[in-house]
Amino acid sequence: MTATDTHRSIEAIWRIESARIIAGLARMLRDVGLAEELAQDALVTALEQWPQTGVPDNPGAWLMTTAKHRAIDRLRRHQLMERKHEEIARELEAEQADAMPRFDAMLDDDIGDDLLRLIFTACHPALPAESRVALTLRLLGGLSTAEIARAFLQPEPTIAQRIVRAKRTLAEKQVPFEVPRGDELAERLDAVLGVIYLIFNEGYTATAGDDWMRPALCEEALRLGRILAGLMPRQAPVFGLLALMELQASRTHARSGPDGEPIRLLEQNRARWDRLLIQRGLAALDRARQLGGDAEPYTLQAAIAACHARANTAEQTDWDRIATLYATLATIAPSPVVELNRAVAVAMASGPAAGLALVDALRDEPALANYHLLPAVRGDLLEKLARHGEARAEFERAATLTRNARERELMQTRAAACAQHAPG
Repeated sequence: MTATDTHRSIEAIWRIESARIIAGLARMLRDVGLAEELAQDALVTALEQWPQTGVPDNPGAWLMTTAKHRAIDRLRRHQLMERKHEEIARELEAEQADAMPRFDAMLDDDIGDDLLRLIFTACHPALPAESRVALTLRLLGGLSTAEIARAFLQPEPTIAQRIVRAKRTLAEKQVPFEVPRGDELAERLDAVLGVIYLIFNEGYTATAGDDWMRPALCEEALRLGRILAGLMPRQAPVFGLLALMELQASRTHARSGPDGEPIRLLEQNRARWDRLLIQRGLAALDRARQLGGDAEPYTLQAAIAACHARANTAEQTDWDRIATLYATLATIAPSPVVELNRAVAVAMASGPAAGLALVDALRDEPALANYHLLPAVRGDLLEKLARHGEARAEFERAATLTRNARERELMQTRAAACAQHAPG
């Protein structure tokens, strides 16, 4: 194996193992920042040694052992025992030789619980939303600062500062490394799921830049969702979100053409939809319902995605069912975006005029003032009603509002098509 191959192997191993290592260290040190630093030290050691010695048979265990030894050295050098529970500190002061093996053993216990604690810590409400996303991708996704910056089209120093501030905030506020209980669990779980879904959505349709999608972000969100489902097997919202992401991700290969241009849902080649992801999504949806999550927002959205997944052709889509599901979603989690999506479903079920009436009712909604999909949807409905001049104006407005180059090109193309049919 060449040095380049070894480095690629190390990168892949790190992406898989880093969260487990950081979580194990964080439980003992009660400091996420220090835990990541020690895990990174182990990674640097691997990068130095493995090209000469080869990748170990159990690389994850090697990294964990190396990180543990760094942690023990740090405890000895800097007397971090003062930051531990008083009882552990007394034991370590009295029986230093016996305490270190116990420290080793504790790091190896409850890996699943450690990951769960790390997820809730990275998504703590004390952090701004953008910091939760960056820290989650760093600690649980194993992404570098440069990768996160590239994914969200942000300067690398900006992302680095967010991560540093997030870790400092967690330390200063002494955020406990734990899974909340009772009512607090539901509140915090919403934040965790929101972060994962935000990551997925940014990958599914990029907010800005030259690419229509960023599949790597979808993959990271799916991986986090699957981990969370394994760690919280009785939480319906977790399975609702997982079902939604699996079903949405199943369309990835059909959503763009050879040159990366967007392909709209009704025009996609459904033979290219991933049947395995659809099966996984439908299974997760069934699980969410079994757990009583029929009325959960993510479950309802997953049920809408399932209507598309079950239709072999666009014409077979049950738009009446989708419109009904959106109406239910609008009562449970009301938002202008949900109403806009409901208008699309109503238009498909009852005709473009019916949908346009609902869209027009949203034109003065402040939250949609600069939302490019409002004029995009309105332009689509006007085009179907053969009101080409008005449709052209809407598509042109949508093109000026979107920050995604691929979406802008699509809107401009549709505006030009309308121009050919407009009177005069």
